[in-house]
Amino acid sequence: MIHKISADHLTIERIGEIVYNGYKIELSDDAINRITRCREYLDEKIRTSSQPVYGVTTGFGSLCNVSIGKDQLTQLQINLMKSHACGTGERVPDDIVKIMMLLKIQSLSYGYSGCKVDTVEQLIRFFNNGVYPVVYRQGSLGASGDLVPLAHLCLPLVGLGEVEYNGKLMSGAELLRKLRWKPIELASKEGLALLNGTQNMSAFAVWALLQAERLSDWADKIAAVSLDAYDGLIEPFTHAVHAVRPHQGQIETAAHMRELLEGSEIIGRSKAHVQDPYSFRCVPQVHGAVKDTIRYVRSVIDTEINSATDNPTVCPDDDLIISAGNFHGEPIALPIDFLSIAISELANISERRIYRLVSGTRGLPSFLVATPGVNSGFMITQYTAASIVSLNKSLAMPSSTDSIPSCQDQEDHVSMGANAAIKLYKVVLNTERVLAIELFNAMQALDFRQPLRSSPKIMEIYDEYRKVVPFILNDEIMYPYIERSIEFIRNRQ
Repeated sequence: MIHKISADHLTIERIGEIVYNGYKIELSDDAINRITRCREYLDEKIRTSSQPVYGVTTGFGSLCNVSIGKDQLTQLQINLMKSHACGTGERVPDDIVKIMMLLKIQSLSYGYSGCKVDTVEQLIRFFNNGVYPVVYRQGSLGASGDLVPLAHLCLPLVGLGEVEYNGKLMSGAELLRKLRWKPIELASKEGLALLNGTQNMSAFAVWALLQAERLSDWADKIAAVSLDAYDGLIEPFTHAVHAVRPHQGQIETAAHMRELLEGSEIIGRSKAHVQDPYSFRCVPQVHGAVKDTIRYVRSVIDTEINSATDNPTVCPDDDLIISAGNFHGEPIALPIDFLSIAISELANISERRIYRLVSGTRGLPSFLVATPGVNSGFMITQYTAASIVSLNKSLAMPSSTDSIPSCQDQEDHVSMGANAAIKLYKVVLNTERVLAIELFNAMQALDFRQPLRSSPKIMEIYDEYRKVVPFILNDEIMYPYIERSIEFIRNRQ
């Protein structure tokens, strides 16, 4: 399966298909022409112009006033890549590195960056052959783009840095020897084109959005199981209620809950209680707000991944080479922080439903075990969820409200979007864990409602779930069941 890199709009869904379904990529004829034309224009400008061009014939950052001789332009680009590879901490996961490569290739293909075709083709070879440059999570300010992680991403193109190939770590030089590839020879501006850009932040955001859609859907399904297991009321999901406050996500969530619970013997019976706690009653309002946030963030990231974000911007059609600020991460740093807040709320409300399920109310036994006392049952699962939710609350504090000047105060305002992206990654995984714990509890509670049955849709999930996680009669070691629950919602549609 081949995906052609072109100026056609690249969607987040398409990125997921390419990265996770083993697509190969190649440049379209139009992309080759765009890249070639921009490079030829830049070469001609360097040859004929006596005016300094930032990052092309000058130093970088606060060294922008230092002119570089034509015989040193290639060394300038290599030195840039070496000096900027200052990453530390944990590695960026391979799938996000792969998204990062794809986004960098896409951005360079528009023909505003001044790269050579063979440089872009080298990145494509890495992508197509399962070569994952070793990129570290910490080091980017999200201002001059993601300089540090992109330096690590691109060092192996010239035989430097490290990569993972076939599960083995090796140097960039070793990889090139092994595959009999030549290191690229960087021309003027190319190092800057490779290192400038928001592809690290954007890759994390794309990954998170793909997960967020899945978790949002599962949050509704799991809430529906919990609501039925808790003997909750269906009335708060009536369409007429939400029509008078018609937020799109709220209406969608209420409809989804009604669909999930249709035909349940439990939800349809008479209730002694007239009202449910907010964590059940307000699912449309909370889950719906998360859906609306995902929709907004998706629209922003969609624009970003279809943009040229390096600097200077080379515009052959306008005969312009302009040093500006398209690398600045603020347009996506704010939405990335917003998405962290939203996703953490799915975990927050989920933990409250877990608490209700183990509380020994609505006819359910304390801690969801038939003989509490000698058995602690599901008591500590709520502790674990509470611990994770508390951590999420600290991770969801915005990174984008901070700025620390750098580069001798030339880069005097930064977005901290990369830090926001790292935290978002953690929040997504944490929320998945909390939802899995709720599912573990909700299925246990649902068994105590027998012989009454839930809806056909919920019983279908129940039957599949019980193939991997059993009913807990007496105390058992619980963590393997939590892991199985995580895998269940990760791998089942």
